[in-house]
Amino acid sequence: MEDVIRTVKVKLDVPTERCDDLHQTKNQFLYCANTTAAWAWRHPNGYCITSKQNAENALYERLRDETELTANLVQKGIRRAIEATKSGVARLKKGDNTSQPYFNAWSVVYDKRSATFHRDHVSLSTVNGRVECDYVLPDDPEGTPIGGYLLNEDYEFRMSTLQYDRSTESFYLHARMRRTESDEQEQSTASFDAKHRTVLGVDLNVDGSLAVTSTGAFIGNADEMNHRRREFEKTRGSMHQTGTRSAHLSMQSMNDREHRWMQDELHRVSNQILDEARDHGCTHIAFENLTDIRERMAGAKRFHAWAFRRLYQYVEYKAEMYGIEVEQVSPAYTSQRCSMCGFTHESNRQSKHQFVCQKCEYELDADYNASKNIARKLLKRLHSGQTSSSGGAPCQCALTSGTLNLNGEFHASVDSTAEGESTDKPTSSLVGH
Repeated sequence: MEDVIRTVKVKLDVPTERCDDLHQTKNQFLYCANTTAAWAWRHPNGYCITSKQNAENALYERLRDETELTANLVQKGIRRAIEATKSGVARLKKGDNTSQPYFNAWSVVYDKRSATFHRDHVSLSTVNGRVECDYVLPDDPEGTPIGGYLLNEDYEFRMSTLQYDRSTESFYLHARMRRTESDEQEQSTASFDAKHRTVLGVDLNVDGSLAVTSTGAFIGNADEMNHRRREFEKTRGSMHQTGTRSAHLSMQSMNDREHRWMQDELHRVSNQILDEARDHGCTHIAFENLTDIRERMAGAKRFHAWAFRRLYQYVEYKAEMYGIEVEQVSPAYTSQRCSMCGFTHESNRQSKHQFVCQKCEYELDADYNASKNIARKLLKRLHSGQTSSSGGAPCQCALTSGTLNLNGEFHASVDSTAEGESTDKPTSSLVGH
């Protein structure tokens, strides 16, 4: 079917006390775009950068630190600049005069990750949390674009742009609407989605493997990272005692080298997590909530909290390119709950890396057990959030040898061994715990 796109302009009723949040969001969004444009535009002294991936790799971390925007809005700002740079390069090739892109018009780009679109209102991400804005609708929308597209269930919301009219001091959403598929095609799509609503759980650690997934992948070496970190600190301590200018410059150089090394390691781990999710057809990746992780996790330091947050950000923005959603869940009892029978008790955790259920005697690596519980928490959230339009599509957790849904139904992967199936296959008592 033809992909029919329509744009509808609708006025927003923004709470007065939240208007400044939207203005600040715009300022920081344009800052991301202009910073990227300045970095990417290198004419006439060099080749302009037109790769979104290269731009994100170079600027994403910096812009996340320098702004209060969500990951998605930072990405959108970067990508807006790269698209403009591409257009500029195309004009240069035609012999036209052009210059570095610069953005000053009031606009912010939102998609379904940074905004939640409804038929009567929209929830927008800002630098200060979300803001709910009602649409200002005409008394009789029939025969208007609002009635024909915005309120029409045959159309779905796509990436949209928020703008501001200074003359009326009003906010407007330019909503892009796409015609949905026919009922028959929707049923086919729902059937496809039902087979692929799969969650990968990820448990993060301060020692052993940095990340352990519900599919049994042990990724990264937290012990090696800790060792390298201590070596850097030891050398810096010696230089600091020297106190010379040369030592100070060497310390700065070492800090940069350590930071680059950490970035490389975290990028490598994030890529492996994404590979694991893609290999198992996952639509979602679940992490434990990283808030107050230093207080919650024994042995965690500021360094670990920084590394975990950065790893999450890397996975989040890379996952968007593959249509995979990344979310955080409550970490409560994920280390104490048996992923086989659901029995939860602190005595189940025998040691730092050993888990033995005191009820069903299920024994496995403690971090692997936690990763499956993390996946299950998001699984329950997705399941409870399903509507009739989703067709009741079952959600499932990606395991080493197959998938598991909330009804306790285990489906072995094609290449799993009998031993692998018995390792992960749960009992029916998993349901309801």
